[in-house]
Amino acid sequence: MDEPGTILNGGNSLRPQKRIFLGLLALTCLLFTLILAVLWYVPYVGLTNISPRLPLILGVIFSVLLLAVVGVLVMLALTVVLGRDLFLSRKLRGLVIKLLLPLMSGVGKLCGVSKEKVRRSFIEINNQLVLAQHLRTTPDKLLLLMPHCLQFHECQFRITGSTVHCKRCGKCPITGLVDLSEKYGVGLAVATGGTLARRIVVERRPRLIIAVACERDLSSGIQDSYPLPIFGIINRRPHGPCYDTQVDLAKVEQALNTFLVPGAVAAAAAAAPRTQTA
Repeated sequence: MDEPGTILNGGNSLRPQKRIFLGLLALTCLLFTLILAVLWYVPYVGLTNISPRLPLILGVIFSVLLLAVVGVLVMLALTVVLGRDLFLSRKLRGLVIKLLLPLMSGVGKLCGVSKEKVRRSFIEINNQLVLAQHLRTTPDKLLLLMPHCLQFHECQFRITGSTVHCKRCGKCPITGLVDLSEKYGVGLAVATGGTLARRIVVERRPRLIIAVACERDLSSGIQDSYPLPIFGIINRRPHGPCYDTQVDLAKVEQALNTFLVPGAVAAAAAAAPRTQTA
């Protein structure tokens, strides 16, 4: 039987989202090399008039800078491919979030890759880097953060912020999420947008978040919440965006089993039958 982390990792194979990211990463590295080469070559003639050694000194500086950038990108690619915390994975995640996503979006636009595909790739890479850290936390420090669009559109009960008013009618995934929240003893919150989501995070102060949303909201949420680790699960939109969306509950439960400390998971599983009996 596969381990939960293996399922979330997608095995050793490279998913399309990862291939997009790694392809854009390689192209970005190539463009950076060309830019440095131009910056070195253009003033070459002028520098020799000042000192014959200046072109060599400038070339050495650019070479060191290029090796540093290539080294970081290679380390990032290896972490993604191997799924292991090779070195400085937390700082690499910060690099991806703060620098590479905007850069990849621009490179992707030049190559005809849609923003949605770049964002999906970014979420996949972020998840891979979070998994590589082998994070474990207790149920009280883990938060399930869900979008309001998961709620059935005709539901009359307000569940924004808290799901205590959910009647568990089964018409939307909120029922299953509430069940998972109680089974594992983790917090569950529903947000209508980024502002409310940020407020919920500040109030509850989790150590790790399992978030469900569309590509745009997940990408912005991961950026806004850094360095807080967020594992993102993209919702399904059979009726279009922001309307009766769905989520794979099995993926949510796999993530819970991956990030909760084993003792806490076992305790929750042992307590579940007693709760049902009561």
